[in-house]
Amino acid sequence: MELVLKSDAVANVDALARRIVVAVPTLNESSTIAACLTSLMKGNENMQFLVLDGGSDDGTREIVALLAAKHQNLSLHHNSRRNQAAAINQASQIADGKRDILIRCDAHAIYPEGYALSLGQKLIEMGADSVVVPMDAVHTEDAGCFERANAMIVDTPLGSGGSAHRGGRKSGFVDHGHHAAFWRTRFVKLGGYDEAMLANQDAEYDTRLRADGGKIWLDAGIRLDYFVRKTPRSLWTQYWRYGRGRADHIRKHLVTPRIRQLIPVLHVLALMYSGAFLTMTKWATAYPVVYGATVLGAGVWAALKNRTRCGLMAPLVLVIMHTGWGLGFIREMIVPMRRR
Repeated sequence: MELVLKSDAVANVDALARRIVVAVPTLNESSTIAACLTSLMKGNENMQFLVLDGGSDDGTREIVALLAAKHQNLSLHHNSRRNQAAAINQASQIADGKRDILIRCDAHAIYPEGYALSLGQKLIEMGADSVVVPMDAVHTEDAGCFERANAMIVDTPLGSGGSAHRGGRKSGFVDHGHHAAFWRTRFVKLGGYDEAMLANQDAEYDTRLRADGGKIWLDAGIRLDYFVRKTPRSLWTQYWRYGRGRADHIRKHLVTPRIRQLIPVLHVLALMYSGAFLTMTKWATAYPVVYGATVLGAGVWAALKNRTRCGLMAPLVLVIMHTGWGLGFIREMIVPMRRR
């Protein structure tokens, strides 16, 4: 993607760049952080880049330090709270005073040239309070079959549930999105992210932003490549946290979950029912059979579409996503985490 500016704004590219601060939270991201920062910083010497590290012990800090030695507009900071919410809040406080546009980026992503400038421009053009973008799932070059299958299936309706910000192709005003650009003063005024939340801090913030009259624009023309999780364990942890975060969000704001958000919960409850009544009625096997056939079919589809046997790992990816999210949600509803 190339940055496209109106003719009367071309001369003001540098001025726009000087208004932008890009915040990247990290915690053990050595495999992707160099590519992430390199893609973000290309041609953006007038922006400020802040890496907020939660105590990485895999070499992430050393990689960032080496890059910071070459780029005066990049700096590394310690995030004592470790989580992403605290990192973005910290960035909103320590950024240069004249930086009024705050952009949150992810160490698991690769960004197209002109990405941050495009977001800043769109924030101004649309009169929005936040601009978000779709993510397109990708895998690393040395990926194993599990990671490749994850990238194949996560953006499908069976994987992400059809979220507009996961592979979506339509622009418009939305309730929520990822990788946002904010007006820094508005973000700070609303209290930033809720640092007590395990996950879903961005969705929770969007709820407060909309309640305050804010508008969120999703621009399908500005996209990024997002590296999926590499292992079953890391994927399970990710979706377990997602489920818990969504439950915490719902409980905090008393909002009604969408149908697609309830499907993983109903999935887990159906499996529990099947297990409890397996020896009592033949109907107890109905859901596991239908579900098993569905995810196996998805694996065959992924393998044929992508012409690789790795697609046959997609059923495992889906089972982990659905069950991890559903169990995380139920766990949080029954035993809420202690708010700090």
